[in-house]
Amino acid sequence: MTDISNPISRRQALLGTLAGSLAVGAAGCASQPKMGAFSSARGVADAQFAQGVASGDPMATQVILWTRAAPVGPEATPMVPVEWQVATDRDFTQVVQSGSVTTGPARDWTVKVDVAGLTPGATYFYRFATGNGTSPVGRTKTLPRGAVEAARFAIVSCSNYPFGYFNAYDHIARRDEIDAVIHLGDYIYEYGPDGYGAEVGAALGRQHQPAREIVSLQDYRVRHRQYKSDMASQAMHAAHPLIAVWDDHETANNSWENGAQNHQPETEGDWEPRRRAAMQAYYEYMPVREPEGRPLHQLYRAFEWGDLLTLTAIETRLTARVEEISLAEIAGKFSTKEEAQAWYDELKQDQSRYLMGEDQLAFVTAAMGQSRAKGQPWRLVANQVIMAEVRNADLSPYASEEFIAEFEQQWAGIRPFIELSKFELPQNFDAWDGYPAARTRLYDRLRAQDVSDLIVLTGDTHEWWANDLYAEDGTRMGVELGTSAVTSPGGSVYLGDMAEDLSLLLTRHNPSIRYHSSQTRGYIDLALTPAGGHADFVSVSTVTEPDYEAIITAGFDLQKSGNTVEFGKGSGMDLKQTALYRGMGD
Repeated sequence: MTDISNPISRRQALLGTLAGSLAVGAAGCASQPKMGAFSSARGVADAQFAQGVASGDPMATQVILWTRAAPVGPEATPMVPVEWQVATDRDFTQVVQSGSVTTGPARDWTVKVDVAGLTPGATYFYRFATGNGTSPVGRTKTLPRGAVEAARFAIVSCSNYPFGYFNAYDHIARRDEIDAVIHLGDYIYEYGPDGYGAEVGAALGRQHQPAREIVSLQDYRVRHRQYKSDMASQAMHAAHPLIAVWDDHETANNSWENGAQNHQPETEGDWEPRRRAAMQAYYEYMPVREPEGRPLHQLYRAFEWGDLLTLTAIETRLTARVEEISLAEIAGKFSTKEEAQAWYDELKQDQSRYLMGEDQLAFVTAAMGQSRAKGQPWRLVANQVIMAEVRNADLSPYASEEFIAEFEQQWAGIRPFIELSKFELPQNFDAWDGYPAARTRLYDRLRAQDVSDLIVLTGDTHEWWANDLYAEDGTRMGVELGTSAVTSPGGSVYLGDMAEDLSLLLTRHNPSIRYHSSQTRGYIDLALTPAGGHADFVSVSTVTEPDYEAIITAGFDLQKSGNTVEFGKGSGMDLKQTALYRGMGD
């Protein structure tokens, strides 16, 4: 493992950070403290901008800027006029764009400005002001045009507030070389005080607000507000533009087009009002651009980094996904592996199991085809759930009745999961494996565009993955990089010392898996140049304390090979992991 930082104390960082704001003067040239990675981490002098600032959805000449300007004081008016400025320097002596907007309770006092007329490939600084004060200063970047020497991304997922401190966000905020943060979903979680993470949150003093499962518009707003009040979150948003896709917890666990596993109509009402409330709060609080000509839940888009790459950000939850196959549905259904495989072979032919929908599929394949035609070397997909084929290894020889009984306290579904593992069916039917016809449809459409060299970026599992992607006929389609969570626990929390052994078993059992680990939380640092790429899996030593170390636990070269992308040299792994990565495991 490579140590990439000294022990980091957020307390030390705050003490060493210049903070504070000055009101925007009439000439727009008031002096500002220099902006480091933590200009927002210390908060502001008043409550007006308590959720900090953020930017996102960058384009070559545009970017979204965000803040929340809540009314303050006993005589505050519900409508708040807000001025904004964009400058090329952190002292705001070179203001290039400015304007004013008014916000109020209809938007929960959030402000979102789509600033146009900017220069491609440039760094900008921005701020907001009201009569009561000035926001922290944020930094953002526009997308480049023409020849691009390099691009670098921090890739994150699954930031559950009660499960711990957002130390991964904290570390990303310190890294000036990052061009954008790609968030792959589960930016917030919907659970109440007795839900997922509640016990840890109580111990850390990070309980969810409001203290109930969120269902209404106001509930979702308060939850977003809480997450954006976190100092590390504010620091990351102030330092880098965000490209975000949602997964399920932005609405409810295991959501699909017409419902969710964690939505009970008998007590929580119809699904559509809840989804609509979640979407409204999401667009109010996230620096994302609303889709034009489509419903709000159909959020998919593409981003171009000059002649280097195209990134497509897809939506696989609310647009067309049909309900997942649950373990309860198939438990006891099979007597032999042959029966199970015959059932799954039939499922592969079920064209009704949509995940993306036809319009989105056409958009993604067109964007990837245009990228190929332009000669860009890289094509990335910001994706929610595991795309590679991952079959369960037979776990029954490793799971005693005592183990199962203990584990059931954490996960009620462990018994059918282990029972089904002996049939070696897909590990997760909530992933692309549960929608195999949709995956084949995507691959076929891409191959028709001469695209078989994807880098798929995936969240959801709280675990690390380096996977090869194959079509049904064995054609290589590229690679998949799966990031662990910012805080949500992986299997190691439940499985303890068994976790790494099971990771090795899973890797050995699946030709598509080159590396897997559930031990740590963190983010992926992905760097791409015209000649090649490299991905580091950056782990934080703890999420239960604000002081941490950041370590590279694994690293992988990415290289073009013919019409596809392959993994090259790997580093940071132990001997067993290295052997499996190189295909030498028995």
